[in-house]
Amino acid sequence: MDVTPAAHAAALWAGLSLILLLVLSVRVVRLRRKHAVVLGHGDIPELTHAVRAFGNATEYVPAALAAIAVLALVGAPPLLVHACGLMLFAGRLSHAVGLSRTGEASMPRAVGVVLTWLAYILTAVALIFYAVP
Repeated sequence: MDVTPAAHAAALWAGLSLILLLVLSVRVVRLRRKHAVVLGHGDIPELTHAVRAFGNATEYVPAALAAIAVLALVGAPPLLVHACGLMLFAGRLSHAVGLSRTGEASMPRAVGVVLTWLAYILTAVALIFYAVP
């Protein structure tokens, strides 16, 4: 089976996104141990932010990665796959940094939301484009 350059591009962003999810998860575990919280956030703001940063990433990343993989399967150019993956990853990273620092509105959170939504829009439009023969 020949693996296309677009599939390699999708694999890169899937791998990086998994590392991001792992880092966010480890942060939650460390803070739960530090504050002796077995489940949830224990009303500890720092832990609440970490839980939400991880949770928010798990709410957005899987569907986007599935869409990016399909984009690679339908023969989209690698540059388009990279653009979608980069926007998604940069958006989720920025959002996680902003949310981990404070529960308040912040520039990194806002940038993260905008980049994530742009990644969703670009990927969706590209999928629809490639779906029409």
